[in-house]
Amino acid sequence: MTSHIEDTSEFQLRTIDGTLLFVRDWPLPGQVSGEHPALARDGIVIMHGLGEHCGRYAHVARFFNSLGFVVRTYDHRGHGKSGGARGDVPDDEAVLRDARLVINDFARQLSAPPLLLGHSMGGLFAARFAVAGLAPLRGLMLSSPALALRMSALDRMLLKAATALIPGVGISNGLNTRYLSHDREVVKAYQDDVLVHTKISARLLGSMLKSITYVAEHASELKIPVLLAVAMDDRLVDPAGSRSFSTLLEPALATSHFYDGFYHEIFNEVDADRVFGDVHSWLGQQQFMPAPFSTV
Repeated sequence: MTSHIEDTSEFQLRTIDGTLLFVRDWPLPGQVSGEHPALARDGIVIMHGLGEHCGRYAHVARFFNSLGFVVRTYDHRGHGKSGGARGDVPDDEAVLRDARLVINDFARQLSAPPLLLGHSMGGLFAARFAVAGLAPLRGLMLSSPALALRMSALDRMLLKAATALIPGVGISNGLNTRYLSHDREVVKAYQDDVLVHTKISARLLGSMLKSITYVAEHASELKIPVLLAVAMDDRLVDPAGSRSFSTLLEPALATSHFYDGFYHEIFNEVDADRVFGDVHSWLGQQQFMPAPFSTV
């Protein structure tokens, strides 16, 4: 998805190192982003996965709009329309610093801290962001988060060598896109998308592995409601990481849905209505649903 999306606001935020992040805001129907600053508004930030971009979440953003939420999506550095070498980060904290910039900027428009939704790699970094308490959040939603990766001893040995020799060089991420979704049109659209790339550097992978360790060690410290939505036939990340994560959370704060037979992209699966329904129910149960919007 390369062109402007109707009824959205697109702009850039400059990070501390000068990298420009592409941001797309989704105001409520009939609103223009920035209108009615005195109105109470509830917001959601979406963090996308490895190699993709925020344009692939248009249907998710519109779903939240239909419930009364304003939505912010953005492209991670090295992805989509944002700056930076494809699939690379300068250090282990870069994605988290970027997220804090984006979230804090968005929060100034809202009447309460936003909710955060992350998918896959975005889910991993969203979990780390929330666990570390890097900015106020009302709740956390994780979609097939990369809380565990299937890596052999050889993979780890190669990562160690790449980290020493070519830390910033993007190599193939090895994702088998056939297993994104059972919907072949979704897979084809991903494969044909000019903003999708297949790169990952040793630095980015290293940052992900350190985030996996951090989340596992500190998950019990999370004090906000969490919705965990996991594809159990996931071939791209290991769902065992989500199972383990769910056991570390305070039971009163955790809601988990494990979808048997689903591939990785649960919001793009043929039975995605189940997922959207579960998200809707959770928002209601947590009393996160916005009050009816009015321009009067």
